[in-house]
Amino acid sequence: MIMPAKKVLVVSGKRKTATSRAVVKLGIGRIRINRTPIEILEPAVARERIMEPLLQAGEDVWKQLDMDVKVLGGGYMGQAEAARMAIANALLKWTKSTRLRTVFSEYDRTMIVGDARRKETKKVGGSGARAKDQKSYR
Repeated sequence: MIMPAKKVLVVSGKRKTATSRAVVKLGIGRIRINRTPIEILEPAVARERIMEPLLQAGEDVWKQLDMDVKVLGGGYMGQAEAARMAIANALLKWTKSTRLRTVFSEYDRTMIVGDARRKETKKVGGSGARAKDQKSYR
């Protein structure tokens, strides 16, 4: 007997040095970030940031999905942004909805498109990327 293939989606998101991977499958609306349910995730600022795509999409879209998001690297806010991007892109990929894409991009484009800015590398002759050692001729 051949079992029907279960639909599983893997989507990634990046922000600064944080990377996240969201595994999406049919379920009852359970969303976990690094094995922690999103409802009790701390700090609250990061939790609200991650919840944005879910609130924009509406409960009817994500209440039938289970998402396990694993985030590595960066600070807590960079991780929140990476998880947020992974969740938003997972919802877009799962529903294939153009209406949802326009809703996300009108609300905040960085939810679906990454921000390419990175830290500029330090150069020789100073303490940072642009700062140079002072010189005096007296």
